[in-house]
Amino acid sequence: MGRRHAEIVGAGFAGLTAACALAQRGWTVRVHERAERLRTTGAGIYIYENGLRVLEAVGAYDAAVKGAPFAHTREVRDGRNRLISVHRWAASRVFSIVRQNVINALAAAAERAGVEIATNSAGMAATPDGELTLGDGRSAKADLVIGADGCNSQLRDSLGLVSKRKYLVDGCTRLLMDKTAEERVAADGTKTIEYWSGTRRLLYTPCSETDIYIALTMLDSDAIAKAVPIRKDEWKRAFPHLGALIDRIGGQGRYDRFELIKLKRWSAGRVAIVGDAAHALPPNIGQGGGCAMMNALSLAVYLGRESDVATALKAWEHKERPTTERAQRISYILGLPTTWPPALRAAALGIAGRSQWLVRQRTRTALHRPTGT
Repeated sequence: MGRRHAEIVGAGFAGLTAACALAQRGWTVRVHERAERLRTTGAGIYIYENGLRVLEAVGAYDAAVKGAPFAHTREVRDGRNRLISVHRWAASRVFSIVRQNVINALAAAAERAGVEIATNSAGMAATPDGELTLGDGRSAKADLVIGADGCNSQLRDSLGLVSKRKYLVDGCTRLLMDKTAEERVAADGTKTIEYWSGTRRLLYTPCSETDIYIALTMLDSDAIAKAVPIRKDEWKRAFPHLGALIDRIGGQGRYDRFELIKLKRWSAGRVAIVGDAAHALPPNIGQGGGCAMMNALSLAVYLGRESDVATALKAWEHKERPTTERAQRISYILGLPTTWPPALRAAALGIAGRSQWLVRQRTRTALHRPTGT
C-alpha cells in the first residue's frame, strides 16, 4: 500500500505538530500557510508538562525551550501592589517561552521529517472525501485534510461544524519588550507577576534571556484600554507603581478578544479540525497551545492504529475530546471574576491560590500525559 498523504491548513502550534507527527509515522505531508512567512500572534506563551512532552515526542523540545526560563513562581497582586496569592510550580516543568521560538522549532522538526511547507497558500474549503480547495482556485486530494487555521477557520466553516462560538467579555493586548540590564541578572528573574486594577490586568513574564512578555487584559468594552498603540497614560493611571515599566512599551502589540469555540464534531469524513479552530478557550489556565499540540499528536497516533481515516478520527475525538472540554470549562470559570467587584475578586483569587483542591482543578490538564508520549 502506498504512503498516505495529508494536506494541512495552518502552520501554527496544531498544524505543525500534526505535520511532524504524521511525517514521522510515514505520511507525506504538505502544510499551507496563508502568510508569507511562518509567524504567530501573541508574544509569549506558558508551556506546561503536557505540552513539553509533545514537543519532546516530535523532536522540537530542545530548540523550543533554549534560553527560556523555568516559570517557578506566579504572584497575583492588586493595583496597589499588595500580594493576593502565590503559586509555586514544583510538581513538574513549565517554561515561559517566546511563541515564535516554538513555531520555529516545530517547523524545523517538520522539515527534518520531510514535510513540505507552502507559504502564501490559503486553504478555503474542504469536502468530506478529502478534497482541499486553495485560495488560488487549485484543489488537492488527500487521504486526510486537517484544518488548523485558527478561530476564523474557513475549512471548519465550509463543513458547517460550529456548535457554539461565544465571544467573551474580555480580551488581551500582547507584546514583547527588552529586558533591562537589571532584569537580566535579577535573582527572581523567572517570577511571573499578575497585577489587577479594576477590570484591567497586567501580566509580567520573563520569557527568554533578553525578553519580557507583557499581556494587558481588559473588558472588550474598554475601548481606551484595548487601544493599540497602548494608551500609556491610562495604564499608568491604573497601575501608578508600574509607571517606569509601562513607559518602556513601544508601539507594538496586538489586541484579540477571547473566544470559546465548540464543534458539533471534530471531523467530517477525511477532514479533521484541530487547535483553536476546534476548541478555542480563554487563556486562564494557559492551555490553548497545550491542548492544540496534544490533540494534533494524538490524531496521528489514532491514524496509525486504524487504516480507515474516518473511523480513526471518530475514535480520536471520542477519547481525546473530554480532556479538552474540561480544560475549556475550567478556563472559562476562572475568567468569571474579571467582572466582579475588586474586593470580591481579590478574595476569590486568594482562595484559589490557597486551596489545594482548586489548584488541582486548574493544573489537571497541565499534568495530563498526552497520548503518544
